[in-house]
Amino acid sequence: MLQIQIDGKKVEVKQGATVIEAAHQLGTYIPHFCYHKKLSIAANCRMCLVDVEKAPKPLPACATPVTDGMVVHTHSAKAKQAQQGVMEFLLINHPLDCPICDQGGECQLQDLAVGYGKSGSRYQEEKRAVVGKDMGPLVSAAEMSRCIHCTRCVRFTEEIAGMQEIGMAHRSEFSEIMPFIGKAVETELSGNVIDLCPVGALTSKPYRYDSRSWELSRRKSISAHDALGSNLIVQTKDHTVRRVLPLENEAINECWIADRDRFAYEGLYHESRLTTPKIKHGGEWRDVDWTTALEYVRHTLDCIAKEDGKEQIAVFANPMNTLEELHLAKKWADGLGIRNTTARLRENDSRLSGSLNGAQWLGQSIEQLLACDAVLVLGANLRSEQPLLTARLRRAAKEGMALSVVAANREELHMPLLAQDVVHPHQWADYLQRLPEHVAGSLKNAERAAIILGADVQYHHDYAGIYAAAQNLAAQTGAILGVLPTAANSVGADVVGFNQANVADLVAQPKKAVVLLNVEPDVDILGGSQAVAALQQAASVMAFTAYESETLREVCDILLPIVPFTETSGSFINMEGRVQSFHGVVKTLGEARPLWKILRVLGNVFELQGFDFNSSEEVLAEAISTQTLPEKLNNHSTWRGSSVSGSLHKMVRVGGVGIYHGDPIVRRATSLQQTSHAAQPVARVNPITLASFGLLDGDAAQAVQNGARVAVSVRADNSLPENVVHLPHHSDNAVLGGLMNVIELTRA
Repeated sequence: MLQIQIDGKKVEVKQGATVIEAAHQLGTYIPHFCYHKKLSIAANCRMCLVDVEKAPKPLPACATPVTDGMVVHTHSAKAKQAQQGVMEFLLINHPLDCPICDQGGECQLQDLAVGYGKSGSRYQEEKRAVVGKDMGPLVSAAEMSRCIHCTRCVRFTEEIAGMQEIGMAHRSEFSEIMPFIGKAVETELSGNVIDLCPVGALTSKPYRYDSRSWELSRRKSISAHDALGSNLIVQTKDHTVRRVLPLENEAINECWIADRDRFAYEGLYHESRLTTPKIKHGGEWRDVDWTTALEYVRHTLDCIAKEDGKEQIAVFANPMNTLEELHLAKKWADGLGIRNTTARLRENDSRLSGSLNGAQWLGQSIEQLLACDAVLVLGANLRSEQPLLTARLRRAAKEGMALSVVAANREELHMPLLAQDVVHPHQWADYLQRLPEHVAGSLKNAERAAIILGADVQYHHDYAGIYAAAQNLAAQTGAILGVLPTAANSVGADVVGFNQANVADLVAQPKKAVVLLNVEPDVDILGGSQAVAALQQAASVMAFTAYESETLREVCDILLPIVPFTETSGSFINMEGRVQSFHGVVKTLGEARPLWKILRVLGNVFELQGFDFNSSEEVLAEAISTQTLPEKLNNHSTWRGSSVSGSLHKMVRVGGVGIYHGDPIVRRATSLQQTSHAAQPVARVNPITLASFGLLDGDAAQAVQNGARVAVSVRADNSLPENVVHLPHHSDNAVLGGLMNVIELTRA
């Protein structure tokens, strides 16, 4: 340990610590622009100059390592003069556009100019002007004259996002920050450069000229768009969400959020929002009051239960629903004797769900996973499934983690990997049983190791067989087995026991009545058009939904408006088993109501016991307790059964769910849908397989699955194994459904 004295205060720091880190440890603020605790040191803004005794000139605190006995002054005349000189230099060319700048009120340059600037400028010459840049639909770089060249954005794309997409061109007064010529910034974490920019050169395009920071109310919340459970600050005005920012939580999302979390709020106020209950009568939709709507639900389900039996009723729930909503839905279904409930809407293999004692979760905390010496990830599209976790794994891999990735396609992960093997999905179980020696050795020799199963494994028709092979491998190597949940509350659905039926069986054997809880059947349920066809055979389909759609209007006889997570209180259980609760941040829209409140009233309408709750906190207390949650997470059972063989000569569809097509809110977020990630995907196929169909690279073709056809463009891809079609799930091909199932290609 080294001892340093800063402004008369002494502190001990580790070898290698810098002066600014020591000052932070003491609680002493040193002004800075380019320094950021999560980025490498650039030392190019010079705002953090401090007076170090025995040093001939002021030194940058961010780049000066502590030496034993060092004495530093941050407010001496020498330090102040240096800092004021730097500030004057930074303001020479900075435009005086604070009144129209989106950064106004939360601008670091503005704040420090008050403390370290002068009342006037000695500079009388013309200010330089920099032409704005196009960085895509999410980040605005229209006012690059404000840029002070701190290079935070450059370092972020290279170090955190993994691939440099922003750079500094030219030199001296001609220096400019810009994206690569002709390209936008396409990382799925791009919005973080907005937070990093200290001067308003990079701002949010969707938020541009919307509000002033002091007009906004700040509310804490939790992301509903993936299983990481990122902590958010949701900023509101006039009872509408205007902006979403990260809330720092070092254990989960650090100080970042994914673009999906940041910009999805646009979908909250889409024109398709449902605001009043509606019942179809004589083919026409009519608005009704809540009393009429709930009485319709009671009467219809009572009639179908009596005439056709309770086994002819099914309940499908979105795994992004809150824990409270899923618990009450399960309790309501149990009270009515309904056993066909599921939130695993894309699961092919039902053998595993009912045989495990506990939820399918990560198996450890996120921080414990990142501390592993060796990790094997199987069947995951990491960047689209878990963009922030991927960024954290990227840093761990750079720091020495032996990370191996096995999938049906080669994803560009921008990180050092021990192995990246592309294997046909029907060979995954066999691969785990005959693991390459260098991968097996990394797991066996690691002090702490993990095996993680991604979404493609969970959608696999032989999920149970692959899971069993992974369990055996974990037992042999001492690794911890975990699953990457597919939605914000997938773990919660397991914990409350909601997954009692298999969605493939419910689609194959249509029920007389189906209740949809925040589910859009054409895009959320396995089978796409097959699922819609099954619902069309039902006597009644009741949708509790935040949005209307053509499909829902076609298959349903009643639509009941519920609210998104921003308008209700509730809880999610994230991938590591952490329960995180949140409150609604804005008022409900129209006559829409929180789903947990509707289910509470519905329980009373059906005259069921135990539905007298006054708050979501009371529901949560009944759903789980600190004593029972660990038991429901820990999985002590081993699945024993045979693996389902699959032909290597059948074409299998891979690619997972598109990053901006996973839930109803994201699908309606305009700016996200304008990104390249949201574009209609092409069908990528190995050239040998492509030739066997008589197709060439760039040909127009038809993808055929479950009797549905979709026009696609095909591309040759040598990185894919034979007999695999990489075609991610997208709204334009949702009718196909059947991820990880057989698919055919024919000439258009």
